[in-house]
Amino acid sequence: MAFPKHRLAVSVAVLNNKNEILLVKNWKRGWEFPGGYVENGESLHSAAIREVKEESGIEIQLSKMCGLIQDVNNSRCTVLFLGNPLSGTLTGGDDALDARYYSIEEALNKVTWKTYKERIIKCLNVDTHPFIIES
Repeated sequence: MAFPKHRLAVSVAVLNNKNEILLVKNWKRGWEFPGGYVENGESLHSAAIREVKEESGIEIQLSKMCGLIQDVNNSRCTVLFLGNPLSGTLTGGDDALDARYYSIEEALNKVTWKTYKERIIKCLNVDTHPFIIES
């Protein structure tokens, strides 16, 4: 029997002190949370902090793990976190065309992929943490 090949990703809902959420603009998917794949030998926390820095230019502190989304058909798991900005200058970088804070209402209007809108809602509803979604 061959060993399964799963991909592990992280995604972070970063909220500033005005309760605005950070979104980055991907060239293909549009606006979304910053995130990406965990590298070999890297912890989930380190990957989440690195991905936010690469895509938005800011340093963050993780405050909570929100949940896990498993894409069964594509053998991918994404761990979602809540975080707070610490320092840095907000700018698009790596594979992000832009990075900005939006009110929750604006963010839900900016995000065009249904699954990413659902992530915003799930991550901000702390009463449902930790959640597991299998699709």
